[in-house]
Order: sequence, then structure tokens, then C-alpha cells
Amino acid sequence: MNPYASQLGNQDPIRVLSATASRLQELAESLGDFRIEQPIGPGKWSPRQIFIHLADCELAFGFRYRQTLAEDNHMVQPFDQDKWAGAYAAYDARQALDTFAALRRWNLALIQKLAPEQMAKTVMHPERGQETFRVLIEISAGHDINHLRQLEAVAAKPAA
Repeated sequence: MNPYASQLGNQDPIRVLSATASRLQELAESLGDFRIEQPIGPGKWSPRQIFIHLADCELAFGFRYRQTLAEDNHMVQPFDQDKWAGAYAAYDARQALDTFAALRRWNLALIQKLAPEQMAKTVMHPERGQETFRVLIEISAGHDINHLRQLEAVAAKPAA
């Protein structure tokens, strides 16, 4: 099982995906302008950079969803998140949160209308092998959980 998908446990991935945008907004507000810019650890991204990464991923995952549904035997194109992060100075936290929320609503509108056979449609990932559409959304939801946990840990610490 994919390490991100395994973070789901017994949670419904669509519920996780549906709740993430509002939870990110709450966390951004609790962190404030100063802490949102502070790396969460040595060599780690700041919360702002995590928000941007999540917006980037929502864009990439949405493309994967649509290609999987539209094409037979599709091969997913991986991306190097660290190379994408090279452009993160161009964006602020608000832009990232707004972009993430809009893309997530768009992707959920698609996901929530899929028939069981569409959820079972397969796609090939060059590193992970064959996966179903459902696994793609489980990975996305687990990815959300991973980053929400990171952000919640930062928010739980008292402000310096």
C-alpha cells in the first residue's frame, strides 16, 4: 500500500478531501503571518510553502484524474516537488489557499459523480505500477492528512 494512502486508516477519502480546504484555512489563521513563514524544521518547508505545495499537487492530481478517466492505459507523469518548489517565492499563503480551495472544489465535483466502474479504472505510475482511480484519491487524501498533521503540530506549539 502507498505510504500516503496508508495514512487514511478507516477514513473515507472523499470526506478527507472535502474537509481539507476549510481545515487549512483554520490552521493558517491560527498560525498568523509570522509563523506561516517559518520553516517547520531544519531543511523543511514553511507552512506557506506547504500550502503552495498542496495547491500544486491539487493541480497535478486533478490532471491525473482527468487523464485516467479519459485515456485507456494512461501512464502518469511524476513530478519533482523540490524542483517545483523553486518557484514558491512567487506566491503568498492567501493565493495558495484560494487556489487549493478552488481546485479541490472542482476536483471533488468530478470525483463525487463517478460510477463504480470509473473508480476502478486503472492507470500506470512509472514508480508505483498499476493503480486504480480510487487509489489515486486515497493517495491524495493521505497526502492531505500527512501535511495537515505537520501543520497541526506547528499550530499546537505556542508562538515564540
